[in-house]
Amino acid sequence: MNLPNTITMIRIALVPVFMVVALSNIPNHDFIATVIFTIASITDGLDGHIARKYNLITNFGKFVDPLADKLLVTAALLIFCETGVMPAWAVMLIIARDLIISSLRMLAAARGRVIQAVFSGKLKTTVHIICIILLMLNILPSSMQTLAVWVMVIMSVYSCIDYMMKNIDILKDNITDGGKK
Repeated sequence: MNLPNTITMIRIALVPVFMVVALSNIPNHDFIATVIFTIASITDGLDGHIARKYNLITNFGKFVDPLADKLLVTAALLIFCETGVMPAWAVMLIIARDLIISSLRMLAAARGRVIQAVFSGKLKTTVHIICIILLMLNILPSSMQTLAVWVMVIMSVYSCIDYMMKNIDILKDNITDGGKK
């Protein structure tokens, strides 16, 4: 296993640690959980940078890296849902976006096409990480927490629509021929 894939696996291993700390009653658990989340988030950029710079991109990494990202963000969203920071409908919309885009990528892969990350997806991820960190620190007034949740939802919906519009041909092909190409 190369270095970028090892870093990705460390990110995955940090997810349950993050969740346990975030939901615990230990002193400063919000701050400690935020540090763990931030470190895990930084590893996302780090593993990708190393993989590209040293030509260490693997099929394993292409599959597991986005999965690690989804696990980390979903863990934070579930924590927010359980602690009352975020309503379940907002969490569901954000998770649904990820499932829709993953499904779109699978349809494209079945046709030998790779859907690259687009700017709106990268922006969504950055915005989500910033909002999650702010919400984890529990320093925002209630109105700003609500705004952060809405920003996350709006970015998810916008990014989903952007991906779908940029890849509408994949959707049309799979609808008209039943995915048999």
